[in-house]
Amino acid sequence: MSSSGFAGIKRAFSKHGRAFSNDVTHNHNTMPGPNQGTNGSADERTPLTGSNSHSGSQPLYKDDRAWVRYPMSFFHLAWLTLASNYVNILLVFVPVGIVLGATGANPTTVFIINFIAIVPLASLLSFATEELSAKLGQTIGGLLNASFGNAVELIVSIVALRQGEIRIVQSSMLGSILSNILLVLGCCFIASGVRRTESTFNATVASTMASLMAVAATSLIIPATLYASLKGSAADSEDNILILSHGTAIIMLILYCLYLFFQLKTHAHLFDAEQQEGGEDGEEEEPQILGPIPATICLILVTLAVAVCAEYLVDSIDSIVDSLHISKTFIGLILLPIVGNAAEHVTACVVAYKDKMDLAIGVAIGSSMQIALFVTPFLVILGWIIGQPMTLHFQGFETVVFFLSVLVVNYLIGDGKSNYLEGCMCLGTYIIIALAFYVYPDDAGDIGSMVKGVFSS
Repeated sequence: MSSSGFAGIKRAFSKHGRAFSNDVTHNHNTMPGPNQGTNGSADERTPLTGSNSHSGSQPLYKDDRAWVRYPMSFFHLAWLTLASNYVNILLVFVPVGIVLGATGANPTTVFIINFIAIVPLASLLSFATEELSAKLGQTIGGLLNASFGNAVELIVSIVALRQGEIRIVQSSMLGSILSNILLVLGCCFIASGVRRTESTFNATVASTMASLMAVAATSLIIPATLYASLKGSAADSEDNILILSHGTAIIMLILYCLYLFFQLKTHAHLFDAEQQEGGEDGEEEEPQILGPIPATICLILVTLAVAVCAEYLVDSIDSIVDSLHISKTFIGLILLPIVGNAAEHVTACVVAYKDKMDLAIGVAIGSSMQIALFVTPFLVILGWIIGQPMTLHFQGFETVVFFLSVLVVNYLIGDGKSNYLEGCMCLGTYIIIALAFYVYPDDAGDIGSMVKGVFSS
């Protein structure tokens, strides 16, 4: 998702958490410091970058003694960052998960603890991305959001790809898409439908995103049908699928860049409604908490923490499969996507409840489109570079499920209106898919032979 729509979504996402942190900041600012009078005057505080009126950043602690000023400023910003979202209370699981993973504890325990630990890390990653993007402008901010918008899924997938867990990577990508376009979109429709008979959103923007999702579905159907056609042929099907996947991945990345240009430049007026949502009802823009340098440091630290937790999480998957008797496909397609998007899912429903449906649609469809057109092709190219045979040839059953899901969503959003019944349809479809993949074994045969039989008959 690019910067114009993404920034508005981020503002709406962080508002409920920042309300708390701003109250804390206000109370903190009224308390006298070592060099501050009892009136808590503004001239006794200095902002992070420049004056407070220009930067919008929260003020740093001021003291003539550097050995006091810098640690106190660090703790002040750290507290404001942690207070930005209530889900950050789960950060206590991060060191516990890392210690358990490093000491070789029970794999099931390691999986569960690191599973929970990634949820607040995803929230912090989103927060740091927002803070940094606000300082860099639309174009650079859009590229940054494209890189870090789905960073948790990307990091987990890179770890799994490096270990040769191609099935985990593929199912995680598909699961992220299905989770957004069915689970999140359905919950948003229901949340909005609870308070009103019908909600409206920008049908042009939604249909453009949905059309790109249809193109992404096509990019998965073609390798599956080609693989089925090459069965029994003298040609090397694996090499041909790799060539097709590499070429298709490059084209999909180009299409995603064109979409960024479409949203930011040539057709930016179509997304004005999304930008206006952030300033409705006389709400002022929320002040920035972190400047560029602290936001970058936060982004790096959180990314490293996610990478470590993801490493232990992926390492424990094989033991989870053996002990709980569930498939890797179910873990990658249902469980991991819910972790990576948990905080975003909840706040998307809050946005929809407030009838800001353009923002909610931007989360559900926009995030799915980013996974399909940016993250998945990027992983194919990365696999090409590091020598892992990551392709766009998903299992036939998964490809059919993806295509049908995109078809259902295209029908539901085509009229630019939503209600609670449509939300229930999305949610019901997702539950059916989850049940199907719960009983779907990893060693199930591909339906390519069936497709071949259909084409040859």
